[in-house]
Order: sequence, then C-alpha cells, then structure tokens
Amino acid sequence: MSLRLATWNINSVRLRMPLVTHFLQTHQPDVLCLQETKVRDSEFPHSDFKKAGYEHIVINGQKGYHGVAIVSKQPLKLIDKRDFCAKGDARHLHARLMDGTDIHNFYIPAGGDEPDVTINQKFAHKLQFLDEMTEWFKKGEVTSGKAILVGDLNIAPLEHDVWSHKALLKVVSHTPIEVDKFQQMQAAGEWFDAMRHFTPHHEKLYTWWSYRSSDWNMADKGRRLDHVWLSPTLAPRVQSIKVHRDARGWERPSDHVPVMLELG
Repeated sequence: MSLRLATWNINSVRLRMPLVTHFLQTHQPDVLCLQETKVRDSEFPHSDFKKAGYEHIVINGQKGYHGVAIVSKQPLKLIDKRDFCAKGDARHLHARLMDGTDIHNFYIPAGGDEPDVTINQKFAHKLQFLDEMTEWFKKGEVTSGKAILVGDLNIAPLEHDVWSHKALLKVVSHTPIEVDKFQQMQAAGEWFDAMRHFTPHHEKLYTWWSYRSSDWNMADKGRRLDHVWLSPTLAPRVQSIKVHRDARGWERPSDHVPVMLELG
C-alpha cells in the first residue's frame, strides 16, 4: 500500500494552525507527524484537523512545552507514549496503521547551548535520552516489522547536514559526542536514512533555519535536524523525499520545514 507521510516541528500547533491547514490542503499527506505542539491534550485543535479531512488523531501533549501528535486520513491505533528518562515529557508517540505499519514520532531534547554535561543539565539529559533510545533499539523489537521513525531528532550528524562543519563542531546539535551517539542509535535499529537515499552525503541538506538570521534564505545557514528513518523491510519501498523549504518563508513560520516521505 502506498503511503505519503510528512513530519514537521511546528513550534506551537495552535499558533501555526493556518500554516498546517494550508500544507495539508496543498500537499495531501496521508499522515502528518508534528513535534513541539506545545499544547495540553485537552486543548489540541481536533476540529481543525477533522475539517481538513484528518479524522484520526493521536496526541501526547503538555502545557507550553514539547508535545507530539500524529494525524491521519487512515485509521490508526495508539500503541505507546514512551517516557524517556522518566521526565514526564511528551516527546514520543507510537501509532500503528491498519496495514501494520508502525509510526514512531520523536522530539529529542535540544540540549541547551553549552555542550558540557558538567555545567549544562539539558545537554546531559539529551545524551541520556539518546542512550535510552539506543538500548531500546538494541532489543530488536522496534524495527522487526514495518516501522517508520520520524521527527525532530535535534542532531545534524553528517558534515553537509550543517552549513559549516568546522564552525559547528562545538555547537550543540553537531558536536562529536552527539554525532557518535546518534550513529550508534541508528545502527542499533538498523535504520535506513531515507533522506540521504536521494541526496548524496556530499550535498547540503537542511530542514531548519534559525530565527536569528535577518535573511535566512540568503544566508542559508541551515541544519538537518529533522529525520525520516525506515526499518529494513520498508527501505525498498521508498519512492521520494521532499523537503518543503518554501514553508520557512511563510508568514509567521516555524523555524523547521515539513519533510514528506512517499512509499510505494
């Protein structure tokens, strides 16, 4: 069965609901995974999604921070909301489509500004989160069937996933320790990096541009913080990946843009 799935760190779903609606109407994904929804479950805009044709919704939210959601045209079943690091943060959702495809939607901690665990607890938390994911994937249960993992993983692992490898080596999201743990995590699940299947490693590939840049498009100092991974059984079905860069230029945008996967 073909599938069109998009992932997007929306940076407040209620604030940017008009942008989400526009994207859904224009590009018609079957499934949309959102991160950083920043809303309690009771305040999630269900009606807006249902009006747009996305009747099936699973959410994991909290007030003002974090939060993940999966909305779908197809029926889907909530499987789990895993609480990594026992923090009570809403950073993971696991849902299953009717054909048995598992969808894991993640929002990994950003890690603060200083890449030093002795003075920055947010960075220590991020590394612990990655370690827990790795140990979970090592068990083999996550990627044993048809599985898709998407989300804002907050790490740009490859040299050309950032605008300047040299300049960002000491910047959180591209430090060697983060990249090493990220790659261990990916290997533990035997995950297939669908985005880099179509864009070679020597080419630049970004999904995030900072709000701090006065002209984000001209400066183009981006990072690939959003990822689309497939289990080995799904990897042969990937048809296309599109990074919707234009969304960064919309009115009151998120600093992340949607990424669309198509499976045949």
